[in-house]
Amino acid sequence: MTNLWCHPGLLSSSRRRGSIHFAFALFLAFFFVACGDDGSDFATKPSGDSSSSVMSSSLAKSSSSIILQSSDGETNVSSSSAESSSNRGDGEFHSSSSEQALSVMTNSSSAKSSDPEDKRDQCNVETDENCFKDERDGQTYRTVKIGDQVWMAENLNYETSNSQCYNDYTSNCAKYGRLYLWSDAMDSAGIWSTNGKGCGYDKRCSPTYPVRGVCPTGWHLPSKIEWKTLCTAVGDSSTAGTKLKSTSGWFSNGNGTDDFGFSALPAGRGGSGYYSERYYAFFWSSTAYDSRNAYQMSLYYDNDYAELPHVLVYCAYSVRCVKD
Repeated sequence: MTNLWCHPGLLSSSRRRGSIHFAFALFLAFFFVACGDDGSDFATKPSGDSSSSVMSSSLAKSSSSIILQSSDGETNVSSSSAESSSNRGDGEFHSSSSEQALSVMTNSSSAKSSDPEDKRDQCNVETDENCFKDERDGQTYRTVKIGDQVWMAENLNYETSNSQCYNDYTSNCAKYGRLYLWSDAMDSAGIWSTNGKGCGYDKRCSPTYPVRGVCPTGWHLPSKIEWKTLCTAVGDSSTAGTKLKSTSGWFSNGNGTDDFGFSALPAGRGGSGYYSERYYAFFWSSTAYDSRNAYQMSLYYDNDYAELPHVLVYCAYSVRCVKD
């Protein structure tokens, strides 16, 4: 059965072509348990949200599952026990169409990345002043100054024991960077610093800020406040998504303008499965909401805004580091 606990988006890169009207009717009868919880720091959405399908995600404690048959296999859709959840941190699920709502959650071979050969060109620290080297593994990263902050302009690709490459393709790590559980992102084992030691699922911790986490020396995992500062620097949260997204790589018309060189790529998410490549970008913060949830930065292919929902910490998301 497909595990939906870590599914913050309703779309995946595998397009399902089943019986849409029948399946969608069944789909509406069930609630999903997703990574998003019921709070977001950017809760006010711009008017005219293009989403054409919205459903409440307030969840009573229940467990059920249904299998929708498609032409290329089975898609398992289930709801499981949870206190409450939401897809985008606003208490609602959104999708652009019924077909997209049902193009969800698959671990079949058809979900493999369509561009396994794409690779990241590393910068040269000798010739590029906006470039630095992670001395732990020798990888280099481009940097960009936005407002008073200096950010990595690429996702972190440092390998830890629990980090993942999307769909298990090493080429996707080169393209998108690695996907990290929050405990890995925080360096809960205290390998690089003790500032985030002990932080993980079902653990209350008191991190010391800034939290270096899994970031290279001289860099740290951004807090919720630092993500908000970034959004303010590029204008405001209602248009930050478009301004921070890369100019290519996003589904349909979802590419951004990348006005500031942040170049956010739609790496999707990992955890118990891989979902939402080309559709969504998610980045961890170092700020916990409670013992099971932490805040992350979310960007979407079908909307201009950015937001900071709190999500379950055993999902795997991208990491962008900010300079100390």
